[in-house]
Amino acid sequence: MKDLIIDKETSERAVLVGLITPQQNEAKANEYLDELAFLADTAGAVTEKKFLQKLNGPDSRTFVGKGKLEEIRKYIEDNDIGMAIFDDDLTSKQVANIERELKVKILDRTSLILDIFARRAQTANAKTQVELAQYQYLLPRLTRMWTHLERQRGGIGMRGPGETQIETDRRIILDKISRLKAELKDIDRQKSIQRKNRGKLTRVALVGYTNVGKSTLMNLLSKSDVFAENKLFATLDTTVRKVIVDNLPFLLTDTVGFIRKLPTHLVESFKSTLDEVRDADVLVHVVDISHPNFEEQIEVVNKTLSEVCGSADKPMIMVFNKVDAFSFTPKDEDDLTPKTRENYSLDELKASWMNKIGDDAVFISAKEGINIDELKAKIYEKAKQVHLTRFPYNDFLFQKYDEDIDPTPEGGEAQASDSGEAQN
Repeated sequence: MKDLIIDKETSERAVLVGLITPQQNEAKANEYLDELAFLADTAGAVTEKKFLQKLNGPDSRTFVGKGKLEEIRKYIEDNDIGMAIFDDDLTSKQVANIERELKVKILDRTSLILDIFARRAQTANAKTQVELAQYQYLLPRLTRMWTHLERQRGGIGMRGPGETQIETDRRIILDKISRLKAELKDIDRQKSIQRKNRGKLTRVALVGYTNVGKSTLMNLLSKSDVFAENKLFATLDTTVRKVIVDNLPFLLTDTVGFIRKLPTHLVESFKSTLDEVRDADVLVHVVDISHPNFEEQIEVVNKTLSEVCGSADKPMIMVFNKVDAFSFTPKDEDDLTPKTRENYSLDELKASWMNKIGDDAVFISAKEGINIDELKAKIYEKAKQVHLTRFPYNDFLFQKYDEDIDPTPEGGEAQASDSGEAQN
């Protein structure tokens, strides 16, 4: 399957194609293409040029208009480009028509994400989930792959149902999808048993948009070595660690990041991974506040949590990460145009809608270790509330612990102790 998408480990040169529509203005379209370029970079491709066209909607034959497609073809031929990536899903008809015109590899956003997932998957669980999503993506696109084949030849000894090659392959893929779903059910059962075996420890899950720093924060809080890098979808496999803050143990989970236009069948395939979010007692929503459109990313995550995970009403801490990378452009005094997101300082943002979050918000830098003690204190309070709901008779232990700690020891403030160990 993997070779059906991107089969080279070396960098490939690509052009990106998107649309400006009544539902998606030019600024938004450019932002989506920037994200698509980041996806391409994560997959190992180099973006050479971005193409945008203003249309009411995608052309049913070639996604973009005939003139724009000719412009793309000429650029590809003049610059020896080997791949064109489109920002929205393409139908099999569109892919066939575009390939015929451009004569290069054609990908859409979903196939690119699937390739990244295939590269990132390490465990048998993740690999099975990715393989299922790939086959579900491939099934409706079989027509394009087999247009060069004809119906099996008839004659003496060849009569029968007359099954075409595409029907044979569709049946094979449906059988594989059925098998993979059965395997994932077994995995779900195993994961469910694992979660039950963890007892009644409070569960805290890190959620958020992809590449906001969840894995870096996980490593910082749990003193572990979860893989983290400045790439999209660095984490696919759910990682659980036992963490102790002060006298309270809890389980901390690092989960796969969300993204706009995340394929539905991909979300369905990762059900067992998302179950960790569903079963969490407290959610820590990590946000990259240095991103120019972090507010939209928050909406994407909240929508996904509500629709897919059913977790929007869980206790939540908003963690605005990467304050060390935050930057803004002050407006000139004689500039009378309305302020944009780029014109607000961090203090001004804190005083805006974020102020309503109150005690459930904290501004940190996981990379630089800024305000981590404040974050630990907030997680401690949320986890403590859950713990006392389950074990109300333990209240005296927390009271005794608080009494035994001198809040202002000589030489400075009290320091919270913590430790982390791998949860097997």
